[in-house]
Amino acid sequence: MPNVRFTMLDPGPGIKEQTGHSEVLIVGGGPVGMLLALFLDRYGIKSVVFNTEEGVRTHPRGNTHNSRTMEHYRRLGISDTVRKLGLPPDHPKDAAYFTRLSSWEIARYRMPSAIELARVSAATQSTDQIPEPMHRAAGVEDYLLRHLRKRSNVELRFGWEADQFSQDADGVALMARCLTDGQSEQWRAHYLVGCDGGHSAVRRSLGIRYSGYDRLEQAFLGGRMISTYLRAPTLYRDYLGRRRAWMYWVVNPELRSTLFTLNGKDEFMFYTKPKDPCASPDDAAVRHMLFRSIGAEAPVEFIGHQPWTAGAALVAERFADRRILLAGDAVHLFTPTGGFGMNTGIDDVANLSWKLAATLQGWGGKSLLDSYEIERKPIAVRNTLAARAIAKQVGVLDMPSRMEEDSQIGAEQRQEVGAHVSTYLGTQFAPIGVELGARYDGSSIISSGEAAPTDSIVQYIPTGQPGGRAPHAWLGTGRGIGDSLYDRLGNGFTLLRLGAKVTDAAGLAEAAKKSGVPLDILDVADAATRDLYGADMVLIRPDQHIAWRGVKSPSDASVIMARVIGA
Repeated sequence: MPNVRFTMLDPGPGIKEQTGHSEVLIVGGGPVGMLLALFLDRYGIKSVVFNTEEGVRTHPRGNTHNSRTMEHYRRLGISDTVRKLGLPPDHPKDAAYFTRLSSWEIARYRMPSAIELARVSAATQSTDQIPEPMHRAAGVEDYLLRHLRKRSNVELRFGWEADQFSQDADGVALMARCLTDGQSEQWRAHYLVGCDGGHSAVRRSLGIRYSGYDRLEQAFLGGRMISTYLRAPTLYRDYLGRRRAWMYWVVNPELRSTLFTLNGKDEFMFYTKPKDPCASPDDAAVRHMLFRSIGAEAPVEFIGHQPWTAGAALVAERFADRRILLAGDAVHLFTPTGGFGMNTGIDDVANLSWKLAATLQGWGGKSLLDSYEIERKPIAVRNTLAARAIAKQVGVLDMPSRMEEDSQIGAEQRQEVGAHVSTYLGTQFAPIGVELGARYDGSSIISSGEAAPTDSIVQYIPTGQPGGRAPHAWLGTGRGIGDSLYDRLGNGFTLLRLGAKVTDAAGLAEAAKKSGVPLDILDVADAATRDLYGADMVLIRPDQHIAWRGVKSPSDASVIMARVIGA
C-alpha cells in the first residue's frame, strides 16, 4: 500500500458518496489482520478486510505458533485444525546444529513431535500451564483466509488497495480500489485498524515513527539477509532422514546458514547472509550457499527469494490516532529469533478486539481504547529487545578453524562449539516467559494495588495477581476441548468463584448489569485451582487477563467494574 494519503476524501465523478458501511475497517490481510477480523466476529462485530494481494503470501513466514497464540486459536475454535497443518505428526520439532548437513552434528535441542506431545498432554496434572503447546506449521494463513470466507460478520476485499482515508469525530472513511478492474468503493466505519506490516502506509500517513534499533551488524542474523523458499526432493533421502529436525543450523569457519523444513518432505526455507548487501537475491549465489551448507550438490528448485533486515527492534511511538489504531508489524518490528513477531501481533489484536467490541456495543468506557497502547506498547518493547538479545547470542558464535577435521582436535573443537550453543538453545526455542508472561501491571483498567512480579523471558510462574494471563487449570477429566478452564470462560467478563465455600457475587453481578457488561459466573470448587489463584473471587477479562481478585465480595463493586471497563 505505497500510496495511502491521510486526507479528506473526494469521491470524484461516478463514485457514490458512500458505497459500504461496517463497524471496523481492517487494512492488511496478513495473520494479524485476519485474526482481528475473527476475534471481532466472535464478539458479533462486523468488519471489512482490505488486502492488496488477491490471496495470502506465497513466501512462507511466521510458521511458529507459540503457546499463547495456540490458546487464542482455541478460543476461536480452530486450534485442532491448525494442529493438522505443518509437519507430519511423527516428525520431531528439534533444532539441530551441524558443521554441514552431510557431516557432523554438534548440538541438538529436542522438541517433541505431535504424537509425543499428545501422549505427554494426556498425563499432565490438573494445573498444567500449557494446554496448547507451541506448534510449527506453514500454510496457516491460507487456512485462515478460507475460514474467514465462511464468517458472516466479515467482508473480504483481497486484491483491493485502500488508498485514501480520513477520520472525524464520528468515524472513518476509506476509499478502496480493485486492482483487477479499477472499480472503486467508499466505506464508512466507526474505527480503522492498520495491520499492514512493517512498511505500514497507515502508520506513515499518521506521521507515527518507529524508535529503537533498526539493525544489528554481525556475522549472521544481522543486517541484510535473504530468505529463500525452495524445494529439495532428495535432502531427506540422502542427508536428513535419520537426523530429522525442524530447524537445521549450519556453522563452520566458512559459512553460517539456517534451513528449516515446512512439510517434513521436500519444502524448506533457507536463510543466508549475502556477501554483497546491496545485490539482489540471485539463484546462483543462493545455490552455491546451499551446496556448501549441505557439503554436496543436490537437486533444488527455487520458488522465491525475499530480502529482509535482521536485528531490528523497533516500536512505534504511538499505537493510535483517535479512531485509527495500529497492530502487528505496523507497530513493532522484530528480528525472527524466538519467533516473537507474528505472535506478539496476534496478542495485540486479542487485546484490541474486545475493547473495540465493548466500545461499539456501548458498555466500554470512554478511556477503554486508550488502554490498548498503555498495555501493549511495553510488551512490544520487551519482546523486541528479547528477540534482539537472542539474535546477539546466535550471531556472535566463533568458529574454530579446525572444527571440520576428522581428528582429535577437530572433535574437541566441535564439542566446544556444541557446548556453547547448548547454553542458549532453551532461550532461543522455548522462551515460555515471553509466550505466556505478558503482564499489564500499571494499566488504567487493572484493579490492583499489588507490586508487579519479577519478569522472566525463559520462565513462566502462574499467579492470580491482576494484570497477567489467568492461570490455566484442567477442570474436566480429559484433556480435550471442553475440559480446560479456558473453554468455560464467557465471551465477556467471567467471575470465578473458587474453592468449596461459594462467595456472594451479587455486588459484582449487579454492577455489571447496571453498566451493561456481559458477565458469566463460573464456580470452581477444586482446591488446587483456588490455591493457584490465591483468592476466592477473580474477575477475568475477555482476553483471559485478570482484571481484579479478592478474598471476599467487594464493598465497592461498582467502582471496580467502572475501572476495568475504562469508565
